[in-house]
Amino acid sequence: MKKNLLAGLILVVISVSVSYWLVSKRITAVAGPQPIPDTVVDPVRPGVLKEAVVQDFTYAAESSVEAVVFVKVLKRTQGGYAPSFLDLLLGFSNQAPREEVTSGSGVVITEDGYVVTNYHVIAGATEIEIKMNNQKAYPAKLVGSDPATDIALLKVEATGLPTLSFGDSDQLRLGEWVLAIGSPYGLTSTITAGIVSAKGRSMPKDPREFKIESFIQTDAAVNPGNSGGALVNVRGELVGINTAILSQTGSYAGYSFAVPVNMVRKIAEDLIDYGRVQRAILGVSMVEVNDALARELGMAQPSGVLLAQIQPGGAADVGGVEADDVLLRIDGVVVKTPSEVQERITRYSPGDVVELNLLRKGKEVNLRVRLMGEEGVAAASEVVELMGAGLRAIGPDKARQMLIDGGVEIVSLARGKMKSAGLSKGFVITHINNEPVSNPQEVVALVKQARRSILIEGMYANGAVAYYGIGL
Repeated sequence: MKKNLLAGLILVVISVSVSYWLVSKRITAVAGPQPIPDTVVDPVRPGVLKEAVVQDFTYAAESSVEAVVFVKVLKRTQGGYAPSFLDLLLGFSNQAPREEVTSGSGVVITEDGYVVTNYHVIAGATEIEIKMNNQKAYPAKLVGSDPATDIALLKVEATGLPTLSFGDSDQLRLGEWVLAIGSPYGLTSTITAGIVSAKGRSMPKDPREFKIESFIQTDAAVNPGNSGGALVNVRGELVGINTAILSQTGSYAGYSFAVPVNMVRKIAEDLIDYGRVQRAILGVSMVEVNDALARELGMAQPSGVLLAQIQPGGAADVGGVEADDVLLRIDGVVVKTPSEVQERITRYSPGDVVELNLLRKGKEVNLRVRLMGEEGVAAASEVVELMGAGLRAIGPDKARQMLIDGGVEIVSLARGKMKSAGLSKGFVITHINNEPVSNPQEVVALVKQARRSILIEGMYANGAVAYYGIGL
């Protein structure tokens, strides 16, 4: 009897102990702290591991804030109000200078003092000063600016400054965490967090203004004074320059925009090397392909950008691009909006060759196009006078009709050596002294190099080939 009772008590104790252990394990498994995995599988690209979700922004904030500066701008203007008739009669005038102080933010990108900010922050500045996070202040001079992208570059005389390294704005993903660092309302070194809401955004603008916009949109809080500050990723890399907000009140309303750092980097390098931006131009006007336009073009679904007009003599024209082509990719990168095309082309320099993937009348066409600068576009389309003849480069359509690579057409003819030698209007010059020519500037250069005479080779629209010799 006692043995049975003892055995029962032991079983009860064991059951209670096991039950308690199981309950404890269950509670720990459900409510206990869970370690963050080092890597997780990327749902967009199966089989590829990506970094785990970062829940702590302290590293990015602390490693970036020292390189973001406060920009103080002094603007002096003459006169305060229009003088009245009595002022003028008595000889009084209001010519005393007026002073206005504004501010923004900037980012140190080199240890020897180059600072990136927004053009609108320093526009009209008489004096510029930057203040570091440690309160050290430096006078700054303007190296150069680019109003089209709202980027400016400053320089201070200092060494060993903290800097932000460039990230890759192309690699930003929708929903990725970012930090905005700047001086809203003069509150220096303010840090806010948000996610990437959209890419390739453009904003309403005056059609008379030339703007290149392909903004990173975020919901990180940005206010007046943040302009020119840093947008950084969770690794503390610079991915954008905060530039604008969309608001009906002038204060943050949930939408902020930054210039992608890949665009900023090209502009800053050009300003350092040349003092101005070496902007490449494709020479097209563009329209986004929507559903209605896709149906009109016979496309299965909307994609790419319609090239509505081609600038005569521009890079696209010379490269064989035609009106109503649909641009799908630039160097293998898909483009969906005109702003994306502008942002992509802005990364190149005049003379660079890009591969364009086009849809033309239902068939894909690949072209290699050499980009021009602003001067090149003007030079290719202008008429140059030489020896009484007006010379202009022919377009790709005429070159294909004549089965030649290119040439220079005589578009006008007056008294001079060209007319005396027997050349006629409409004649297309293809070679000077056996050297091929594709624009008037090449013709002029080869004529200047010749010593006694030049041999001109070319053809007329009917295909007749002709040769002319001119003594110099």
